[in-house]
Amino acid sequence: MAEMKTTPAEIPEGAQDIALSLWDRAYEFIHGLMRPWNAYQMAIILGILLVAYLLSRVLAPRLHDWLRTREGWPKWRMRFAVMVHRRIILILFVVLSFPVVWVMREITWPSRSYLVGVASDLALAWLVITIVTRLINNGFIRSTLRYAGWIWVTLIVLGLTGEAQSLLDSAAIEIGDTRLSLWMVLQAIVVIGGLFALARFMSKTTTSRIRNNSEISPSMQVLVVKFLQVSLYGAAFFIGLRMVGVDLTGLAFLSGAIGLGLGFGLQKVVSNLVSGVIILMDKSIKPGDVISLDQTFGWINSLGARYVSVVMRDGREYLIPNEDLITNQVVNWSHSNDLVRLDIEFGTSYGCDPHVVRKIAIEAAKSVDRVLTFNAPVCHITGFGNSSVDYTLRFWITDPTEGLTNIRGNVFLALWDAFKEHGITIPFPQREVRILGDEAEEITKPSDS
Repeated sequence: MAEMKTTPAEIPEGAQDIALSLWDRAYEFIHGLMRPWNAYQMAIILGILLVAYLLSRVLAPRLHDWLRTREGWPKWRMRFAVMVHRRIILILFVVLSFPVVWVMREITWPSRSYLVGVASDLALAWLVITIVTRLINNGFIRSTLRYAGWIWVTLIVLGLTGEAQSLLDSAAIEIGDTRLSLWMVLQAIVVIGGLFALARFMSKTTTSRIRNNSEISPSMQVLVVKFLQVSLYGAAFFIGLRMVGVDLTGLAFLSGAIGLGLGFGLQKVVSNLVSGVIILMDKSIKPGDVISLDQTFGWINSLGARYVSVVMRDGREYLIPNEDLITNQVVNWSHSNDLVRLDIEFGTSYGCDPHVVRKIAIEAAKSVDRVLTFNAPVCHITGFGNSSVDYTLRFWITDPTEGLTNIRGNVFLALWDAFKEHGITIPFPQREVRILGDEAEEITKPSDS
């Protein structure tokens, strides 16, 4: 049973003492502003802010126009530049305030430049936090860490961290031998969030280099990237817990519970994960391959830990579990090479010379752009039908990702045009209905019975 570390009466009393201490400091700060050397420091801060604002009115439009010409920049660089454009007043304030502080410390007493130094330190800290939190992709987490960082840095610069830490640490519960306080929770959020941002940055940088390496096969690239992501985020999580003082030996019970859950309810999930690793290891399919599975025909868009994304020609995207690709029969049209042979069937009238028909069909297939000429098309007679001589035309392509139905249609159109030009007819089934004279009357005459 969770137990509170402090009694209900102790927390309000401690909070009251901290509040009184903060009030006394605030009163001293406001009263100190009445002194002449503090008043002129506030005037200097406002002057620096005004200069930064005026400079931003001149530099911001030029920076905006210059960024509009940077079309070839990577996405991360463009986001950073946009952030600089939005925070240009803060950046200019930092750039202008530090030289002022250095000059004031050289020509006057340190106390006469204290407020200007505090303002410059706060501005620099806020700017650094803004830049660092841009590495976090999730908007909610980014905003939470940004505001929490601003608040905590402000407390550090103002020297109020002791009171704030005591207040947060007083609200705690004990679970077994583990003491969990609000201070520890906030530490964990900030530390783990920062480590996750660092892991994401390292993952994106390394992933880009791996995918640009042509010596690594596409399937091995996916495997290495997935392993790298799991390792980085796992290390960030456990290192973050360790940094805030969480005892990791207690996770042994959690691992046992996870194992029990796997045994009962997560067989399919584990099966898909293992199947995904097998697919990546044996390189049976890779991004860009054209596959057929049951009624699904399309090309591999991406390989995931649980499923494979297959995009159809009509834009539909199927998410096929990895287990289905292992246990079912899959046709990979581009596994070892991109050569694909296609067959189309047609028929001509018995009055047309088969030798001429075959020659015309082959030339018509060669006239289509995607049909290969070094693997020349061939045409064979497959039978004598009821109303036509039947043929099969076979040809090869190397780009199945561009579609199969469209290339068949183009070859049929080429055959139609060639046959029309040479007077070759394509028969169609015909039926004749004959009405017999006397015999028909006998059949239709009613009986006398």
